[in-house]
Amino acid sequence: MTDSQQTTYTDLRSVEQYRKLLRNLHTLNASESHATLVRMLEGLLASPLGPEEQLEVLEASRQTITFVQYEMSSRYAAHPLPPDSAEDATLRQVVRLWTALSTAYARLAEGHSSSSEEFRAQLPLLAQRRIQYLGQIIIEHFRAHRAEPPGAWKAVHDAYLEADRAGATHSRVIDPLNNTWKAQSPDEAYIALLLIDLTNPYGRNQRELNWICRWAQRFAPYCILQTSWEQDDVRAYGLDPSEDHGLRPIALIGSRPGMRRFDGQRLAAQIKAMLAEFKQGTSPASLGLGDDCSQPACARLLVSLYRPWGMSAAGRRFPRRSKKGENKICTDWDGIGLLISGQPFEPPNRRQLMGSRYDISVITFGARAEESVAPPLLDAETEAIRNGYNIDTWETVDHSVSGFRLQRKHPVQRIEHHQLVGIKPSDGTHYLLGQVSWLMYEPDGTLLTGIHLLAGLPTTCAVRCTGINVSPTEPYAQAFMLPEIAAMHSPATIVLPGGWFQAERVLELHTGSARQIRLTTLVARGTNFDQAIYEYVQD
Repeated sequence: MTDSQQTTYTDLRSVEQYRKLLRNLHTLNASESHATLVRMLEGLLASPLGPEEQLEVLEASRQTITFVQYEMSSRYAAHPLPPDSAEDATLRQVVRLWTALSTAYARLAEGHSSSSEEFRAQLPLLAQRRIQYLGQIIIEHFRAHRAEPPGAWKAVHDAYLEADRAGATHSRVIDPLNNTWKAQSPDEAYIALLLIDLTNPYGRNQRELNWICRWAQRFAPYCILQTSWEQDDVRAYGLDPSEDHGLRPIALIGSRPGMRRFDGQRLAAQIKAMLAEFKQGTSPASLGLGDDCSQPACARLLVSLYRPWGMSAAGRRFPRRSKKGENKICTDWDGIGLLISGQPFEPPNRRQLMGSRYDISVITFGARAEESVAPPLLDAETEAIRNGYNIDTWETVDHSVSGFRLQRKHPVQRIEHHQLVGIKPSDGTHYLLGQVSWLMYEPDGTLLTGIHLLAGLPTTCAVRCTGINVSPTEPYAQAFMLPEIAAMHSPATIVLPGGWFQAERVLELHTGSARQIRLTTLVARGTNFDQAIYEYVQD
């Protein structure tokens, strides 16, 4: 047996003994503390303590459990977690502790009818805690970028419906771990989880998801779950508690008996007011968003949440179609350039950079050889692989005009959120540019990803900085140009290495000849690229 399967703490006979155990956890490392907490909780309900004392122990342990769980989950939260990875066991351990905690509160709620009148008054607290920790199981899978386990959503729905039948959903209870309100109702705990699910959690990095989880607690009181409404708005989100998932557009699932309708209109007004405060220079911390929230990243994230949280379910602009096929993907910047242009990138000022070594290499028998441009390669993929650039084959799940949902087992290349990739669709002849929208592992190890296509057929170019402090021999970097597409209202853009965009920055662009361009508007920013609208500088 593993340590966490050994004897539970059933011999502890007082609240003070449990408190002493919690205080002594500081002498242990995170893994040892975690195993101790699991054994403590799993043994608590078999202890001779009464329900009031058991609740006191649970409440005393919450802050410690939250801290230890965060320490454990940080081991896998930075990148998607494959099921066969070393930290897969860590995820299971974290889920086991959340499960034990939610179960402990649920057991106390089951026996509340035979308890004292004073303890029966704790039903809203027991419901809020149970919903919160069942929700943490789902959030932990978001954090690991793993598919939610079957039945996880159904368990949360059932806990909410039980609280609703008991008339306890709207009663606020004290919660010191709620950063903003220090209190929360079962209804608000439920809505907070639903809000997180609406934010494309599998497309968020560790920092973004941490902010979103905190903000969901902050904004949940401004949302309502309606059991009846005057007009059926198909653009609204609805919830069928009998299904094993969160909110869905009513237009997708249809109106059903027992459905709840999500109303976030008040939240929309709150977000608009906050964005207006940002423009006045107000800090995120002063608005209750957190001391670690920085501008402009905080504002960008809040803008992206405005529609799903406060407005309505946006209809898909381009319908998805099921179609099988294999797609080629490359994640290396230089490799993408080779696959698009058909030849390796060479700076236009390569001769200046090489200096005298260049002179020696091009002089043959006393005569200078003419510099020539290498012809496009007949097989760019073969040349890319020969140069050490990996090309993975991904299977299409479905696709639309704007992107693909793909799957693959054991990708060779590391693929990350918001990363620029080169993709050649199964029915295409050219490599296109795409951005990784989200990543999620299935239980069998299959990695699912959403790839959003950057509109237009890309071409390669060379760019370098300009200015009085820039050397005339400043090296060029590879970049990509995307043409204007009037039918999609998509302007011409340039895709630069990450961190290059600054509004009004002037760059030298080389596409056979040199011209200057001025960057005007940031269109998209990923982990390794900036996409910007530009204009030519008049000579």
